[in-house]
Amino acid sequence: MDLRLPSWRRLRRLRLRDFTPRGLYARSILIIILPISLLLVAVTYVFFDIHWRQVSSKLSESVAGDIAFIIALNEVDPDKLQTYLARARNTTRMSAVLRKDEELPVAERRSFFSVLDRTMQQELTEALDKPFWFDTTRYPGYVDIRVQIGPDVLRALVYRDRAFATTGHIFIFWIMGASLLLTLVAVIFLRNQVKPIVLLSEAADAFGRGEDLPLFKPAGAREVRRAAFSVIRMRDRIKRYVDQRTAMLAGVSHDLRTPLTRLKLELALIKGHDLSAAKADITEMESMLEGYLAFARGEEGDPPETIDLGDLIRSACQAASERARFSYDLPDDILLRARALALKRAIANLANNAADHADHVWVSLLANEENVSITVEDDGPGIDEEQFEEALRPFGRLDAARNQNVSGVGLGLSITRDAARAHGGRLALSRAARGGLRAEIILPRSRK
Repeated sequence: MDLRLPSWRRLRRLRLRDFTPRGLYARSILIIILPISLLLVAVTYVFFDIHWRQVSSKLSESVAGDIAFIIALNEVDPDKLQTYLARARNTTRMSAVLRKDEELPVAERRSFFSVLDRTMQQELTEALDKPFWFDTTRYPGYVDIRVQIGPDVLRALVYRDRAFATTGHIFIFWIMGASLLLTLVAVIFLRNQVKPIVLLSEAADAFGRGEDLPLFKPAGAREVRRAAFSVIRMRDRIKRYVDQRTAMLAGVSHDLRTPLTRLKLELALIKGHDLSAAKADITEMESMLEGYLAFARGEEGDPPETIDLGDLIRSACQAASERARFSYDLPDDILLRARALALKRAIANLANNAADHADHVWVSLLANEENVSITVEDDGPGIDEEQFEEALRPFGRLDAARNQNVSGVGLGLSITRDAARAHGGRLALSRAARGGLRAEIILPRSRK
């Protein structure tokens, strides 16, 4: 009993959505097809159970009664049997003949549609008290019925429409044809209704990655168009906010560069003094300004394009490879639609961060049908797991074991995470197997 408990628990956790399609279009089709299919099954069952079965039973009962009447007449006056058979041929559409010294066939031929055989078997059994045999398959338009009368056999060929209701398949054909036609019309109209929703979803996803779809126009039902216009207005508001933020910080950066440039010129004109510390401070301030401006630009800038990730990663790691040993595992021809400069800056931040704190850095690239993964690992001191969030926070400062701010202002990982999010992906940090930090950028493949 204990061994079966986990299976029962798994069964209890199963829900209806585990068996239904995920997509809106597929679910909408299911909503249409399932009721139509259930209605078709119910109507067919009711038709066969109430109408067709009852009609066929009455017809078979009539045929069995006619045969029983002929047998009764034969028992009363055998000499007039041929006269009775001739009249039966004209009035009951049944051709009968008495075969002398013959026995019933042994082999049975059953119809594929077994309801016919069961109905005829039941009615003949109730009407006759003699052995009989019948065949509903040998002749397409007739039913062959034979009855043992002493040493002889009475054989009757009955028109098929006299024994069974032969129009049932026509009813099924029409109801199935009508259902298929209605389903096709519903699917066509439904596709036109779902298509604007799919386009809106793709447009919203593209807006989230920082791309612009100039050909996108709101369409569909009133509610869908309203949602599309809301998404467009939200995109425009976000774009204005980002532009204002970038312009503000660019202006601040420009205003601060001017006095810094004057200070550098004044320091260059001073002779006879050790000014290396002052020059280093000015250089660090310039680096800080560049970091602030890069963080402010975020996802804005270069337009999306199709790039070769292997070439982009090697180019991004080139400067950092002068300070540490780099090993690459980069498959060829891995293409991705992305903002080349933003993604290159994000990878360069990871490479520089690793090179600042480690002797050996491993860079790898994995790809499947849905995602691409860019991983940078090192053998440095690493970061404790409880400090991952702090490391990703803008201007976050870590302990002295691995100070991210040795050559920066604490924006490298923040810029990388923002770039990954701008492409619809994410940045994941973990402990590397080699002892250092493992940073992984996971990006979705661009939709066609």
